[in-house]
Order: sequence, then C-alpha cells, then structure tokens
Amino acid sequence: MSDTRRRVKVYTLNEDRQWDDRGTGHVSSTYVERLKGMSLLVRAESDGSLLLESKINPNTAYQKQQDTLIVWSEAENYDLALSFQEKAGCDEIWEKICQVQGKDPSVEVTQDPIDESEEERFEEMPETSNLIDLPTCELDKLEEIADLVTSVLSSPIRREKLALALENEGYIKKLLQLFQTCENLDNTEGLHHLYEIIRGILFLNKATLFEVMFSDECIMDVVGCLEYDPALAQPKRHREFLTKTAKFKEVIPITDSELRQKIHQTYRVQYIQDVILPTPSVFEDNFLSTLTSFIFFNKVEIVSMLQEDEKFLSEVFAQLTDEATDDDKRRELVNFFKEFCAFSQTLQPQNRDAFFKTLANLGILPALEIVMGMDDLQVRAAATDIFSYLVEFSPSMVREFVMQEVQQSDDDILLINVVIEQMICDTDPELGGAVQLMGLLRTLIDPENMLATANKTEKSEFLNFFYNHCMQVLTAPLLANTSEDKPDKDAGIGSPKESTICPDNYQTAQLLALILELLTFCVEHHTYHIKNYIMNKDLLRRVLILMNSKHTFLALCALRFMRRIIGLKDEFYNRYIIKGNLFEPVINALLDNGTRYNLLNSAIIELFEFVRVEDIKSLTAHIVDNFYKALESIEYVQTFKGLKTKYEQEKDRQSQKLNSVPSILRSNRFRRDTRALEEDEELWFNEDEEEEGEAVVPPVEKSKAEDDFPDSYEKFMETKKAKESEDKENLPKRTSVGGFKFTFSHSGSSANGANSANSKSVAAQTPPAGSNGSSSKNTSLSATVTSTKGSLIGLVDYPDDEDEEEEEDTSPRKRPRLGS
Repeated sequence: MSDTRRRVKVYTLNEDRQWDDRGTGHVSSTYVERLKGMSLLVRAESDGSLLLESKINPNTAYQKQQDTLIVWSEAENYDLALSFQEKAGCDEIWEKICQVQGKDPSVEVTQDPIDESEEERFEEMPETSNLIDLPTCELDKLEEIADLVTSVLSSPIRREKLALALENEGYIKKLLQLFQTCENLDNTEGLHHLYEIIRGILFLNKATLFEVMFSDECIMDVVGCLEYDPALAQPKRHREFLTKTAKFKEVIPITDSELRQKIHQTYRVQYIQDVILPTPSVFEDNFLSTLTSFIFFNKVEIVSMLQEDEKFLSEVFAQLTDEATDDDKRRELVNFFKEFCAFSQTLQPQNRDAFFKTLANLGILPALEIVMGMDDLQVRAAATDIFSYLVEFSPSMVREFVMQEVQQSDDDILLINVVIEQMICDTDPELGGAVQLMGLLRTLIDPENMLATANKTEKSEFLNFFYNHCMQVLTAPLLANTSEDKPDKDAGIGSPKESTICPDNYQTAQLLALILELLTFCVEHHTYHIKNYIMNKDLLRRVLILMNSKHTFLALCALRFMRRIIGLKDEFYNRYIIKGNLFEPVINALLDNGTRYNLLNSAIIELFEFVRVEDIKSLTAHIVDNFYKALESIEYVQTFKGLKTKYEQEKDRQSQKLNSVPSILRSNRFRRDTRALEEDEELWFNEDEEEEGEAVVPPVEKSKAEDDFPDSYEKFMETKKAKESEDKENLPKRTSVGGFKFTFSHSGSSANGANSANSKSVAAQTPPAGSNGSSSKNTSLSATVTSTKGSLIGLVDYPDDEDEEEEEDTSPRKRPRLGS
C-alpha cells in the first residue's frame, strides 16, 4: 500500500498505571517504508502537528492486542499504545513492525526485553524449543504446573514462551475443567494449586490469554479459582456476590447483545482487579499493566457504542424528565448517567466533546434541575457528580443554559439557585457536598474561563444575571445570621463578645465560611458588581459581626473578606469603611484576643501592617485619629507606632505644602486628587445609597460639610483651570481651630454612647470635654479632631499657620464616642 493513512489514537501510561490520551492522528505506512522501517510517525488530524515519532528498535517487544491495539515500552515506566479505528489499519502497521524486526506477522508479540545478565545466561544455554513443554493437565500434576507457572514470572522470555504454550494448547479451558472436578471432590489441596496457577497466568500479562479467561464461558470459573487463596482459612464467596448480590439493572432494555456482554465483562474484570487480586508489590506492578489496558479500552468501546445508539439515549432522557416516572426508576436513571459520564473520561478529547454535546442537546441540564431538587440524598449526590462533569467540560455551556432559562422561569427554580440551595441545605455535618458545589459555583463565576467575542461579552452578561437573580440566594444565610436585631447596640470598643450574638452552631459556621470564601473570590474578580452589592447591602458591616464568633475559623474568614477589600486599595471601599467605622469590630477582636499569640492575632496585625506599608493615607488617618489610644500599648510589633509615624509625616508634608501655596489658593488643599476617582464613579458612589431602598450605612443626619462636598468637588473639577479662587466660598466652613464639624456616621453594628470607666473603649479613655458619659446616637466630632480623615471626604484639615498649631496643641483633643 503506497499512500494509505490510517486513523489512530495515541496513549501513554502514566505513573498511576492509567492510560492518558495524547490525541488522534494518522500513521502513514509510506513513512515506514521510506525510512526502511526505522520509525513510526503519527501526525495530529486537527493541525498536522507531530504527536508521536517512535524509532522501531530491533529489541523492542511490540504486542498486538484485541485486533486494533499495538502496545510497547520505550523505556522504563514509559509505555505507549496505538488504538486503531479499523482492524485493517492495525494489521498494516503490525506488518511493517514485523518486517523491521524480521518476525512473522501472525505472532501477537515480537519479543520481550531482556537484561544483560539474562541475555548472557541464555547465550550459554543450548538452543531450546520455542515453546515450554507443559505437563499433562491432570489432578496429580497440579502442583508441578503451579511450580512451573510461578518459576517463569521472573524471566520475560520464559513468560512469553509459557503464554504461547498455554494459548496454542487450549490449556486454560482444561485447567478450568479440573477446577470444577476439584470443587466437586472438595479437593482443597488441588484448589489451592489452581489459585496459584490462575494468579500466575494473570501475571503473564498477555491480552490473548485475558480474552480467553474473561470470556462468558470461563470468567466465573476463573473467579472461582481465585476464591481459594491458601492464605485464607475459608474461601471467599466472590461468585455469590457477582451472581446474586451484584444485579445488572437495565434502566432501558439494551437490545445490542454485544454491548450487554461487554458491560458484564468489564464489571467482572474490574472486580477481579480491584477486589480479588491482592495489591501488587513494587516488583509485580508491571505484571498487570495489560489488565489495566484491557479494562480501559473496554470502557472506551462501551461509551462509543452507547453514544451511537440515539434511540437508547433519547428514551433514557424521556423517562428521566417524565413526571410520571417513579422515584426508584429515576434513581436508577441518574445512577446510570453518573456511571456513563465517568466512563466518558476515558474518551479522547474530540470524542468527549461530542459526547457532552450530545447530552446537552438531549436536555441533560433541565433534567438535572429536576433531580437535584429531589429529596432522595442518593439521587442528589449522583446529580451533583453529573453536574460537576458538565461544569468541568464546559462552564460556558452551563452559563448559556441558565441565562436562557431566566427568561422563562422564576428565580427559585433556576439551575444555579437550585445548586446554591443544595449547598445551603447540605445535611452532612462536614458539608462534603456543599464544598463540592461551592467549587462548581466558583468555576461558573470565574471570569478567567468566560468567553469574549465581538458581538457578545459573556462576562458582563453572566455577572449581571448572577447578581440580579442569584446573589441574594447565596448571601441569605449570611444576612439571616447577622441580622440587625442581633448585635447589642450598646457595645463599644473592648466590649465582651457576649454582647453580639453569632452563629455558634458548628455546621452553620462552616456554611457561612464557605459563603464568605466565595464572596472573597468575588471581591477579587468581580470589581464593579460586587462593589455595588457590598455597598448597597452594607455587606462588610454584616460580615464583621462574625468577628465575634466563638469559631476562630469563621472570624478569620470575615477578616479575610475585609483584608481582600482593603487589598484592592480602592478609595470607594476606603471611604465606605471609614464612614461606617468598620475597623471597630476588628480592633475589638484584637483587644479581646489579649496577649494570645495565635493566627487571629497575626492576621489582624497583618491587615494593619498592609495599610502601613502601602501607605493608604485615608485609612491611616482614620485609624490613628480614632483608635490609636487603644492600640498604642501594643508594643510587641511596631505596626501601630509605624502608622502614627506615617500619619505625622503626612501631616508635616501637608503643612509644608500649604505654607508654600498663596493664601488665596489654600482652600484647594481640601480637594481630592483627580486621579483617585473618575467623575462617573463619583456620581455612582454618591447615589448608590438610594438604590434598592437600602442605604450604604444606616441613615444619619448629615452636616453641612458632608452635604456640600460632592457639589463643591464637581464644581471645582469643572473650573479648576479657569478660576480656582471662585470655589472658596463653596467649601465647608472652617471652625475656629481649623477642623470640620460634621456628624460621624456609624454602622448599625457599632455601639452607641460612652462606656463605663473600666471599659477598653477609646471613648472611655478620652471622653469629650464636658461629657458626663451619656449616650448619644449621633455624636459631633470636636473641631480639634482631624475629622475629615474619617469622613466621606477622607482628607485631613491641617492648620494654616503657627497660631493655629499652637491652638491645636493647647486645646483638649476631643474624640467621638467610638460606640456611636
């Protein structure tokens, strides 16, 4: 044949003795002829790239298996297999290999590799027959046969000769007849010998012998022989299990007898490998490589045959989605699909793609939507496994389905919401199913695997869908367990943990930790959508309530969520944190932790260290202004002193900068850097409190300074280049000591009012002048506090001249009640 190209799959055996698919291509027989049999070349059918180039070594043992397989080893622990689409293609390449090695193409193996010591030993021996002389197959010869089979396992050449002898003389069937005789006679010694013989034959690792042993006629007797392990006091009952306990259920009758036989054979051989045969030692590991290959290629054939039977699959889907189908039947159908999808992992990539596309076209996703909502735990678990195969195969396919589904379904029955509800309702104390489902959700919402084309952006479309229809379902347990009526509103800095009720149930805490892990992922990857959601729902304040949990892992999850937000160094988030006084629960947790040197302590300090190292000025000023008195006693790290130093350095820098600016322009020092916020984002931030009827932080009475800031800022941006001085009259009015006076907005989780004298609260340590400790819902900051650091503006007001500096130094520094 001059230019015939044969289609072939290339497989390699990995370290786990499993076959990995390297792709599909063509072997050109002319290539072998042109190079005089020196190499095999396989080029990919998709792009023509080189999949395999293998030199045909005269000493390499090539095996032909099951009419369409050629298997060989090129080096230690590197096995290769070519699986041909047609028997003719396999025969053609086999002939070429045999021509190179000078072998008869009728053999199933060309030769075995032998090491140098064995080769030298055989060179010294006189030439012997090609085959081993087998003893006659009689009861009194069983011990001799067992010794022979055991002795050849250490020699590749003798293993090959024994395999050929067993095959040519039909010896295996004769041995199995003796097994029936021994069992009828209760000949225990003979049965023990037969165990050693059959086990040894399996270790010969020959596909041609497997085809005989695993045929319908012989396989149950092979299993019977393997029941009589001499090391066991009583024989096992493997045949009883395979024939009576293990029942083959046809969810839909399989009319193809060949397919049914292949399914039975594969199950039984898998049972022999996994259950009956002992775990091979390191020296026996390679003895069963062909058995692994036998099972692998059987599975490939089963999936291919089922996939091609469109009538069968259509009937399965029809019954799966039929409301009249009873629960037991549906359970069987789901388990069938689970195993079907597991087998599909043996397919090469192109065939696997076609397989899942076939399932999608038949309606696997709407079918899963039905079964995942069932009460049966086994059905839900199997449906989850099938869903994981689909998500792993194509997240985009699943996303496309749910976005189309929303147009004709309520939110409650959307597939993703069904998945979220299953995660939330997992009854497993360790939440094994919830962890699996959380991983699938994470894959679905990961922008890294979302497609973007000229006409369609999957990321924006899907994230809009997810935040509009699914996010409220995901966060419902979190919001329910941190509802506003739970915190004790009279608590402040340093107040005991008992003042805030948190979910102490371990399973609930685990679930909230999973939800927080997913939300933390969203903060990192969904910039705009999650920002809008956090601010509209005041989500960070709710999350930080969990800092009071007795479960440290949950407190750490809440802290990680805040740390990820701060790590973005987004001024919108910074202003939100400052306005809501959201460092308070973190500092409470640090103080409550005391002198314990643990993960919580380290994680909190790392958060403040990040603020210091990255020099986030607005947060630094807020922390120092409001919490330094409570933190200055912590000296085992220099973080807080470093924050104070940064604060003072910035203060000095701003003062020097102001002194160099003409007085008529000094008002402009209150303006934000134009690079910090884009104008449309500024508008969005100031308006998002009104969206969805929920404020960013609990509404409070705003001061004139806060009300005036956005307008004056925008006006300043418009007229900066033309008339900077005209904005002066629009700025918030200065107090006599150079500070802004405005109402400090606190979160619903923060405490209100001053604390007792022995409280750790900063407010208690530095009470405002004239305060008698009475509670106040909205406490105005004193003019002496550099309050704009903690306001919406996020900047510091510094004195204009030395007189003001002196006044500031001599005036008592007033602070807001941190519980307010």
